[in-house]
Amino acid sequence: MNKKQLVGQSEVELVPLQVGNKTFLVNQKVTQALTSLIQAASSSGFQLYIASGFRSFERQLTIWNNKMSGSTPILDDESQPIDTRLFTDEDKVQAILRWSALPGASRHHWGTDFDVYAGNLLPSETNLLLEPWEYTQGHQLPFYQWLKQNASQYGFGFPYQQDLGGIAFEPWHITHQAASEQCLQQLTMDLLEETLQQSEILGQRAILSQLDYIYNKYITNIQR
Repeated sequence: MNKKQLVGQSEVELVPLQVGNKTFLVNQKVTQALTSLIQAASSSGFQLYIASGFRSFERQLTIWNNKMSGSTPILDDESQPIDTRLFTDEDKVQAILRWSALPGASRHHWGTDFDVYAGNLLPSETNLLLEPWEYTQGHQLPFYQWLKQNASQYGFGFPYQQDLGGIAFEPWHITHQAASEQCLQQLTMDLLEETLQQSEILGQRAILSQLDYIYNKYITNIQR
């Protein structure tokens, strides 16, 4: 994959795929596997929808900067807003990384990773929150149980199936393991550093000063 695609600054290696009534950009190596997974889910009574697929660098940057600036709350492990008034930039960076990827390092840049849910299990007039309880004890539990049993047959896994001290537990996040592993191997720390240096990311100094730590704790530290 080319360098611009790896950091979310290109879409040339992605192709459109319609899922439900929405179209998503998907890695060319993943389209058939994802289509097969959706069909298998449907045969088992689940309408597999994508809450979030490809995300560009600029989109991830907006998410990040909104949290650094305080426009969007930073959440703790219980999905509750954190009072960050006394936080240093370094503290904020660590808190944000629990739930939001660093721009340039999001797995959603690659078109290999998807936040999924069963649309037919979502209660009427209910917004999907993408919070763990929805999948472990709420309306998405049957779908999540099905995914755990079947996703691997189509090449998919859960990179955040366990809290390994980096990104928090995300039961909704699936990845095409072979395609995403290739991308992860190509996403070097040097490429990430160069990309961030040329960006308008808030907290840039705090990020770059601990980039080695971030790279090993939040980027490569996944469930394989």
